Amino acid sequence: MAETVSQERPLTLDDLTAYFAQGSKPKDQFRVGAEHEKFGFYLKDHAPVPYEGDRGVHALLTGLQRFGWKPVMEGPTIIGLERNGANVSLEPGGQFELSGAPLKTMHDICEETGQHLDEVKTVADELGLGFLGLGFSPLWKREDVPVMPKGRYVIMRNYMPKVGGLGLDMMLRTCTVQANLDFSSEADMVAKFRMSLALQPIATALFANSPFTEGKPNGFLSARANVWTDTDPDRTGLLDFVFEDGFDFERYARYALDVPMYFAKRGDKYIDLAGRSFRDFIDGGIDELPGERATIKDWADHTTTLFPEVRLKTYLEMRGADAGPWSRLCALPALWTGVFYDDAALAAAWDLCKDWTAEDRAGLRRDVPRLGLKAKVAGRTAQDVARDFVAIAKSGLKSRAHLNGGFLDETIYLGDLEEIAETGITPAERLLALYDGAWKGDINRVFEDFAY
Repeated sequence: MAETVSQERPLTLDDLTAYFAQGSKPKDQFRVGAEHEKFGFYLKDHAPVPYEGDRGVHALLTGLQRFGWKPVMEGPTIIGLERNGANVSLEPGGQFELSGAPLKTMHDICEETGQHLDEVKTVADELGLGFLGLGFSPLWKREDVPVMPKGRYVIMRNYMPKVGGLGLDMMLRTCTVQANLDFSSEADMVAKFRMSLALQPIATALFANSPFTEGKPNGFLSARANVWTDTDPDRTGLLDFVFEDGFDFERYARYALDVPMYFAKRGDKYIDLAGRSFRDFIDGGIDELPGERATIKDWADHTTTLFPEVRLKTYLEMRGADAGPWSRLCALPALWTGVFYDDAALAAAWDLCKDWTAEDRAGLRRDVPRLGLKAKVAGRTAQDVARDFVAIAKSGLKSRAHLNGGFLDETIYLGDLEEIAETGITPAERLLALYDGAWKGDINRVFEDFAY
């Protein structure tokens, strides 16, 4: 559909709903987009990396252009890179993100991820930088983290403390790995949304990898997941309405309409509209933009400022996992692809959670950040569910039968998760064992032992 709707008439609910519906596509066109973030640090002292300077983030973005990346600008400032449908971007605290191109197989995704990490390492080595995949910064205080020069982040930083206690930590001190997956119809979207939203805490447990804050254990296995419980109640959470009869694209559009705005983008500039109503924007009633009505582009931008555990755009975005090593960057999209893109696996995954109540789902989401796979739901441990979940994903990937050059299918990317589910020991618990054992309480070892 058109990027904009004529300013001569206001957007309608049908327009807003159609924005999501346009994502429906035939199964043979299904693709997967993988995203991951990582913390950059100076090898010398493990300090965070500022934007400026001859060994800063700007220098890294500039250096990567030798590999054919083109700069993405905000005014005179380079804020990212793009190449062949993929993007490199900056999170607020300088977390370095790859948003991969929509690709067909997990082999393609893991190759793309590996190429990116190789390119980043080549330039980072020249600058004396390293990169670490954890869900929460293990060492730095909030005030230590430099803020990247992006207009939307200024607005978010000012607004976050008004609506939650940990929103600035979310912005500055967390890293995630995500996957974006397609749907074929409204009914397919609903089935996938419900299943993935219910099982998202199981993914959180499998990927839990953030047990340290400011050099010490923080009492969580996924501090990143805990941060999201006190960021902004208007735009986070488990969205109970998704499980109600009649849920559809329009119901999600109504939800998004009720989430307060952050901004509107005009050219290179972000206009601070924090707390304003998108409904008022549709009616042309925003003082900061007199006489202007919201466009579909404004709606698309607004939907990126919602942060539920699963997010609907023109695809579904899985948002529950901590960042980790290269193998788990490939495992996350493999896990969700296995249950999304095989009909039998999708049905089996829904069978795992279809009888859970809203209280069951909320209790699991509450307990997983501290207990990981020892959390319980509806009389089962999260480990029991995880074991079944990973096995179902494996069966779905096997059915897809996408082989690499060595005639291996996509199930090879689930190895880490099979071990975690079988042992019940999360990555965070392994880190804590190292901290208490071989590291002798020295958190600096995580930068040395787990850098990419």
